[in-house]
This record gives sequence, structure tokens and C-alpha cells, in this order.
Amino acid sequence: MPKQSPEARVRSFEEVALGFTKEQAVAEARRCLDCPKRPCAEGCPVEVEIPEFIRLVANKDFEGAIEKIKEKNSLPAICGRVCPQEDQCEGQCLWAKKGQSLAIGALERFVADYEREKGVEPPPRPKRSGRKVAVVGSGPAGLTAAAELARKGHTVVIFEALHGSGGVLAYGIPEFRLPKEILQAEVNYIKSLGVEIQTDKVVGKLYSVRELLAKGFDAVFISTGAGLPHFMNIPGENLNGIYSANEFLIRVNLMRAYKFPEYDTPINVGSRVVVVGGGNSAMDAARCAVRLGAMEVAIMYRRSREEMPARLEEVLNADEEGVRFEMLTLPVRFIGDDRGWVKAIECLRMRLGEPDSSGRRKPVPIEGSEFTFPVDTVVVAIGQGPNPMIPTSTKGLEVDGRGAIVINQETGLTSMKRVYAGGDIVRGGATVIEAMGDGKRAAKAIHEQLSRT
Repeated sequence: MPKQSPEARVRSFEEVALGFTKEQAVAEARRCLDCPKRPCAEGCPVEVEIPEFIRLVANKDFEGAIEKIKEKNSLPAICGRVCPQEDQCEGQCLWAKKGQSLAIGALERFVADYEREKGVEPPPRPKRSGRKVAVVGSGPAGLTAAAELARKGHTVVIFEALHGSGGVLAYGIPEFRLPKEILQAEVNYIKSLGVEIQTDKVVGKLYSVRELLAKGFDAVFISTGAGLPHFMNIPGENLNGIYSANEFLIRVNLMRAYKFPEYDTPINVGSRVVVVGGGNSAMDAARCAVRLGAMEVAIMYRRSREEMPARLEEVLNADEEGVRFEMLTLPVRFIGDDRGWVKAIECLRMRLGEPDSSGRRKPVPIEGSEFTFPVDTVVVAIGQGPNPMIPTSTKGLEVDGRGAIVINQETGLTSMKRVYAGGDIVRGGATVIEAMGDGKRAAKAIHEQLSRT
């Protein structure tokens, strides 16, 4: 897919990927081999009928293509931008074994953008069922569950703790990967299905889950995400200038530091920024720091580049934008100045040993390899855990050792009757499309429950 040059994009937060033209989309769709076994469709967590929509694009029926996608996926413009297709649908494509897989994600994005530019027309609303469902959290799992339930005729109310909708889509993914305009268009489509979204409503504080049921809701779907950042628990981690990835990206996204001085919420990252971690959030934070004016930005990761869990596309983009990769490096202590601000990181060099429980080779410290890395700002992006608000405020809701809500894997039902859960509050940190799959599965089970009672 065409994208901005590195020289242009590091000076703004405008979207990097530019999308296909009509001609490019049709040419790409016509590469499809139309495999009889449909491996791409089998790799889609939300069950999009991929060969069918690709065939419609190849025939220049873009309206039919987006209708086909929306039969299964209510957030196509988002999925086309942030879904890890290389590990799912595109990873199963036969072309992947012969060279370049079919660009399924880029084609999904194309038809979604085509529809938005033309004008989105919501489907006719079904007859109302008279049943009400509360959805807690407006991230990808919550939005998907709400859309599925609304299409079945149920009244759906989403309760969102923050002032804007979208959950991790809004606060965790930078503007240059997922523009807020695109997110808002997708949210507006969900609303057009009849879904009500109430913002600034913190379930677990304002209402409990039991109170929602007592208020007349027939079922509750919990999708509050993984908002609890993990830290390294090493000396100096409480110094000023050290952020969790959650806080750093929230400041950039929800406080709109990317629009300074239009929005007076700058982040003074200084000249030297280190991001600790190797996932997508680490790449996002590093690329934001480049755009916020840092002279030197480094990713510090204790394994090698091959073991990084981030999408290859994001690693390559960061590399092109001048991000430095300090591989096989482990921070062991943060060093502060006289004012209490971080000024350096004490590190160890590592080597890779035998594989650990994750299947990756375990990093082992190299004796005598200590060195100091000067820094002005540190972002710790080593993962996050389930949001503890609802689990800690709801008696009778079973959680595991991580604090994740325990569910029936086939239905999403929790240990409480009429209460379901999905997304990162269950998984502890996964992909957008996996959360959407959870939302679809739970919505199906909720509808079946409401149909029986």
C-alpha cells in the first residue's frame, strides 16, 4: 500500500498509510486465487466471508463488497488499519507461501473508506424485542457486541468511563495509525443501529454490575479492557519523566498533545527517549516520541529483533522513521538527577539461552556487561493487565490469578448469571480483532439466552 515518505511523516501525526486507489484495489483483488478451501476465511476471528468480498471488489462492485463485510464486521475501517492480518487471514493465504500474500486488510480498508466518502447508510432497524442489554466499555469488544445485539432488535446501552468512545482504539492507537475521524465514523455507524452510548459513566463506581441488572437490564456484557499497566519493579521507577505506555499514549491521544498548540497539552519528551518493550504499544510510543520532537528515540528490548511481538509493519515503519533498536538489552536501574528526574538507565547486555514457556529463547545476562544509557524520558511498554475496577467491586465474579474474568470459552458467560465478558478483561492483552471475536460470540449467547427467557 502506498504510504508517506519517512521524511514527511515524522513531522506530523497524519496517517502514514495512504490507501489503495480504485485501480490498485481492483488489480490487487484480481490476484485472488479463489481457493476452494477458503483458508483466509478460516483465519478470520469475526468470520468475514473474505473470498466473496474480494470477488466483488475485483468486479468493481464496491458497494456490494462493503455490504458483504458488514454482514460480519461492523468496524471494517478499523480492522483494515490495525488488524494483524499477517497472522490471520493473510497468513493463511496461499500467496503467502509463494511470495506476497493478498492484501486483504488493505482491500477491507479501501471499501470501508469508499463507503464513508460516499455516505454510510445504516441497515433498516429490526422490530424491537423489548429486551435490554448493558455493555460496559466501548472498545472493540463492546462496540461489536452492541452492534450484533442491536441488529437482533435488542435495546443496547454502552457505559463508557471516559469522555470519548472507542476504548483502546481511542487512547491506545496513535493518530498516524488510526485517525480519530475514522474511529468516530465507525462509532457513529454503531449508534445508527440504535445503540446508545453514555460516556463518563464508571461502572464499578457509579453503578455496580448487580445494580445494572436491578435497573432492568436483562444481561450485561463486560468489556473494560486491560488498563492496568505492568512495570519493571526496578530501582528508580518512580522518578519523574518515566511513563507507562498507557499514560504516555493517553496523553498523546485523548489529551491531543499531537495537536499542540491548538490543544494546550504538550509533552516535553526532551532530546533522548527510551521505550522499554517490543510490542505494538512500544512501537506506537516510540513513533509518537519522534513526532513530538525527540532528537534520539530508542527501543530497548531484552531479546533479539526476531523475537519482538510487534507487527513487522510497525517495526519497519519505526526503523524508517529513525528509531534506534537497542536489542538484547535489559534495564536494571533508573538513575535520577538532583531534581528527581530520570537522567540515565543502567543496563545489562543479554544473550539468548534455551526457549522458555513462551517458546522464545530466554534472555540471559552477560556478566560484566553493565553500561549506562543517558535519557530524558522513559516509556515502559512491557504489557498490561485486566482493568481491576469491576472484578474488585463485584462479589461473586470469578477471576484468575492475573485478575482476568473467568468465562465459559464458548459463550463468554461469567460465574454470574446473565453476566458475560470478553476482550482484554478476559485475555489480559490481545488484538483488536480477537476482542471483536469475543464480542460476537458473547452477543450470540446473550441473544440465545434472551430468546429462551
